Amino acid sequence: MSPTRVLVLNSGSSSVKYQLLDMRGSDRLAVGLVERIGEETSRLKHTPAGGDSREWSGSVPDHASALKAVAAELAKDGLGLDSPELAAIGHRVVHGGRQFTEPTVIDDAVLAEIERLIPVAPLHNPANLTGIRTARALRPDLPQVAVFDTAFHTTMPESAARYAIDVETADAHRIRRYGFHGTSHAYVSRETARLLGRAPEDVNVIVLHLGNGASASAVRGGRCVDTSMGLTPLEGLVMGTRSGDMDPAVIFHLMRVGGMSADEIDTLLNKRSGLTGLCGDNDMREIRRRVDAGDERARLAFDIYLHRLKKYIGAYYAVLGRVDAVAFTAGVGENAAPVREAAVAGLEGLGLAVDGGLNAVRGDGARLISPADARVAVAVVPTDEEMEIATQTYALVIGSGGSAGSGNLT
Repeated sequence: MSPTRVLVLNSGSSSVKYQLLDMRGSDRLAVGLVERIGEETSRLKHTPAGGDSREWSGSVPDHASALKAVAAELAKDGLGLDSPELAAIGHRVVHGGRQFTEPTVIDDAVLAEIERLIPVAPLHNPANLTGIRTARALRPDLPQVAVFDTAFHTTMPESAARYAIDVETADAHRIRRYGFHGTSHAYVSRETARLLGRAPEDVNVIVLHLGNGASASAVRGGRCVDTSMGLTPLEGLVMGTRSGDMDPAVIFHLMRVGGMSADEIDTLLNKRSGLTGLCGDNDMREIRRRVDAGDERARLAFDIYLHRLKKYIGAYYAVLGRVDAVAFTAGVGENAAPVREAAVAGLEGLGLAVDGGLNAVRGDGARLISPADARVAVAVVPTDEEMEIATQTYALVIGSGGSAGSGNLT
């Protein structure tokens, strides 16, 4: 029998998230996290399927040590990296530029291209590369697959992907809309179609991925035609700490009048803006508690957040022409009923409405929260990026017979 397990790795600058899945039944065999890599005291939490979590703290100086620790924990459950049942390792890679349009089996040429994209993803691609190189060193015989956050959005037409700046300058510096959270948008749009009992190619969906990072996408027949994040994850919706859309001249103003450096402005817009900048909190639960207590600053932050969200729903309705469903996902989208209700309030003329009773029910599965006779379905669809990465990795490896070709580098 062919091996059916896939290890999914999401390597950050100081952390490694992982899941081991068996694709025969889409079962999770183990999940875990190594955090504070390189700090004085690191932490690992490991949870096997059907078992109790194990945690330990100690020294994890680098990603190589982190993956060795992960392998050791998996081995305790009989799931070690040396298992013949392990078919591949799937890696989340944030930025694939225009070159990578599909999951790609990693070789030296692919690694070099991911490294070449570091200038457009300086915070993410280096960490992703470290995880890939470490995993390849541990299992050089095993197919390693890169699944790119940007890949799902490469189907956008040029009219959506290009910015209206000098073409030669844009091309020289690879400036365009790339979009992110692609594995989530792909998974949720497909699961929304399944929830409606229809094929993805027959369904138009607006996906709202609302977490600390937030993005919207317009998906026509299973293909992304527009998305809110751009060259970087800064553009678009109001987020936990990111500003989202604003007049680019604000940057020049802060340089000339505020005397701020480029690095200071970068920190301001990415880490001290969004909900945090508006009211000092980026946790929607705390913001709603403050709103209910009469806190005007929290109320304004909530209203700005919702105003931007509604603008994107309306804009993507116009882009798609026909909308079959609006799907909420990620931490806020799945859990904050007041956000979902407020996002569609007043949009009844577009066929959008939320049933208060259905919206208030908490659940783990995909569900409709719109009235039965609604023209446009409103859904809550829990995202599962790890499952999407594992599914794409396994399909590629099985389809290619486990070869180590370079996939779709164009």
